[in-house]
Amino acid sequence: MGQGDIRIGIVGAGQSVRKRHLPGLRNLAGVRITGVCNRHRESASRVAREFDIPRIYSDWEELISDHEIDAVLIGAWPYLHCPVTLAALDAGKHVLTQARMAMNARESQRMLDKAKEHPSLTAMIVPTPFGLSGESHLRSLIADGFLGDLRELRVDSFSGDLAAPESPMTWRQMTRYSGFNMLTLGVVYEAVLRWAPPADRVMAYASKQVERRLDPELGKVARVGTPDSIQVLTTQEGGSVGVYRLSGLTRHERKMTVTLVGSDGTLVYDLLRDEIRGARSTEHELRPLPIPPDIRGRWRVEEDFVAAIRGERPVTHTDFATGARYMQFTEAVARSSRHQVPVRLPLQEFSNPSL
Repeated sequence: MGQGDIRIGIVGAGQSVRKRHLPGLRNLAGVRITGVCNRHRESASRVAREFDIPRIYSDWEELISDHEIDAVLIGAWPYLHCPVTLAALDAGKHVLTQARMAMNARESQRMLDKAKEHPSLTAMIVPTPFGLSGESHLRSLIADGFLGDLRELRVDSFSGDLAAPESPMTWRQMTRYSGFNMLTLGVVYEAVLRWAPPADRVMAYASKQVERRLDPELGKVARVGTPDSIQVLTTQEGGSVGVYRLSGLTRHERKMTVTLVGSDGTLVYDLLRDEIRGARSTEHELRPLPIPPDIRGRWRVEEDFVAAIRGERPVTHTDFATGARYMQFTEAVARSSRHQVPVRLPLQEFSNPSL
């Protein structure tokens, strides 16, 4: 690395990259943002001017081939996560990619396999920010026996983002860019994995209540690619059962909660408010369980990535194995909904990514 600095190139400088990652990286000593490429050169130029980035690339292949780049931040939409990651790792560059690891389970497995081929390189996914504050507190409550044996898992994620039929499609509803990713399914499942066993079986129903919207790229009304309403029944390793309810159509009840029901108690994490409530089996009402300041988590994605590159600590939020697991869950939900059959996890084959 040039004079001890870590030189980072940006592939896709969207809102999250500009608001979070670039400021976070610029605040770290020994880190230089040396180049950027975007879908359009004009937008890359604007980002370069705003953040004093010295080089603009015509395409991501040119950035990857630059020997003056040590690490790549992939801020593009999911359709580019796999090809850019594979090329970057083969070029000897560390990788931090945005969440929604890939388009489908097969791509995520290819990314995981490639990372295993290059164990000296850091391969990291931007974690879901939901639940970071109370992650350690909830884990300690579970470890201390507050729940007892997990019996039921309930996950609700409601918003009104897709309630208006006249609102145009974004990339999240375009399968050519998003693949099997739908609503907040992957990010809430990633959060759940911090406290509950992984699912081993899913039965799902996903629907598009608003079937057609304006596609701004095509300039006309077209079929929506991804669901706006999802219901999933699960079983988890260890025998517990679960239900996931997700909707982008709920105007008046925006929420994101994880409820864990055990033999000895109940825990509820309100992920939007960062509030945990709970009750033992002998108590009649849930009560607040404040997050102790000394174990309250925070956003530290950029510093964690740089620390992993420097060998100071391993990746925990989020490694490629976890990303592959939530992509398998996402694809299992899509398959189950499409064919109306239960799907077991982990998936045994990835031969048909488009279903």
